[in-house]
Amino acid sequence: MTLLSRICFSAALACPGIAATLSGRVSLVDSRAPAVRQHHDYSGVAVWLEPVGTAPPPAPLHVRMLQKDKMFQPHLLVVTVGSTVEFPNLDPIFHNAFSNYDGQLFDVGLYPPGTTRTIHFSRPGIVRVFCNIHSNMSAVIVVLDTALFGITGQDGRFEISGVPEGECGLTFFHERATQAALRSAGRRIAISGERVSVPPVAISETGYLSIPHKNKYGQDYAPVPDDAGFYPVTHK
Repeated sequence: MTLLSRICFSAALACPGIAATLSGRVSLVDSRAPAVRQHHDYSGVAVWLEPVGTAPPPAPLHVRMLQKDKMFQPHLLVVTVGSTVEFPNLDPIFHNAFSNYDGQLFDVGLYPPGTTRTIHFSRPGIVRVFCNIHSNMSAVIVVLDTALFGITGQDGRFEISGVPEGECGLTFFHERATQAALRSAGRRIAISGERVSVPPVAISETGYLSIPHKNKYGQDYAPVPDDAGFYPVTHK
């Protein structure tokens, strides 16, 4: 159950009206991922604050998600609504980034090495990104209507600066956590002071199932392409 009770924080020598820095630590539990079980790698959790009441719209960003070594880099990207994301192809092979999930649909088409494609993200949501050529390539773009966000490092720690005083909703996202687990981790907090520390948060991966995704046509992937230049064409 989501913790709805208000958690109040205060800092010594707090000055009214001064923006706070929020920090905390997230751990992933009940995980089957080797990086988590063997190395306690808690990176890749998006954390953000949603102020209660009216807030000015966040400034759009212009960032890049590389396609390099047959991977999207970074694997997790957090941007604000209205942001533009470039998908430069730094591999010596063709790629085709796309998303057919409910966050935002897009398909940049097949494009060659040394070129790039750009997508504008106009609404908040979770965008799961794949390559139509290489089934092992995946990434997540979290699009938010707030600029108050952070991403956990390997040790699970995060920090969000510029937080105004007042009540906020603290929200988490991790690609291997269910919606129920993420709701349970969320909470409301009241910001007061210059530095705020959130009690440790544990996010369970229980119930996560890794299901192979389809290509952009909703079909199974063709055999591994010949990176010398031959790519099988699959149609609807």
